[in-house]
Amino acid sequence: MTSSSKPTRNVPPPGGTPKASAYARFIPREELGSFAAWSPDALSGARPAANPLRRATDAPSANPDMPGAVQELAGQLRAARQSGYQDGYRDGLVALEAFKQGYATQVTAQIGTLTCAYQDELDALRQQFAQAIAATAAQVARQVVRTELAARPELIATVAQEAIDTLLLSARHITLRVHPDEHALVALGAGDALAARGARLVADAALTRGGCTVESDIGAIDATLQMRWERAVAALGCELAWEADEQAADDAAARTTAPPEAAWSPEP
Repeated sequence: MTSSSKPTRNVPPPGGTPKASAYARFIPREELGSFAAWSPDALSGARPAANPLRRATDAPSANPDMPGAVQELAGQLRAARQSGYQDGYRDGLVALEAFKQGYATQVTAQIGTLTCAYQDELDALRQQFAQAIAATAAQVARQVVRTELAARPELIATVAQEAIDTLLLSARHITLRVHPDEHALVALGAGDALAARGARLVADAALTRGGCTVESDIGAIDATLQMRWERAVAALGCELAWEADEQAADDAAARTTAPPEAAWSPEP
């Protein structure tokens, strides 16, 4: 069976019918608000991607109160900063004042300690200077007394008479003891006073020249040169024996005038 080779002829549409278009209707942009491109994932329940054709006018509208909230937050931030600055400044002043007071107290205590130590050292130096002067004066006085006794031995008569006069008038059995070398001088110079009191003059080699002792029934008087010398130097605040060696006395005076050891240090 053979096929027909007669060609098929297309019959044109009837006149008056408009030509068919690829698009049935034109959709304006304003109506594309809910349009979204279809995706195979839509059948699986997945969330469709954001529509890139969504209009800017469909975005969430801005909160009209947002600028006021920002300004309020900025104001609160500035107030917090100002409050923190004031609190820090106040705390700093308090800490500074406490430091100043503590430092002043410490410095005052150190200065007080140094002042007291300095005053103690100064008092010690004054005391040593006074002792040195007294020791020097005692040495000079001893030399003067020795020279005077050697130049005027008759002074022992005056000493003996004063010792006799010191006794009470009621004293009896009076005995005056002097050095043998001065027996004649006392008998000549104080003979009348001895006779008036009924005193007996006795030579005693144990006594030192320049002194005497008086004995009676009511007491005794030590008028030796050593005793009178000790009383004199004691009034000066010095201890210097009459028989002390000259070199020993000079060494004692040197020790007295030596500067004291440091009792404090300038370190705080």
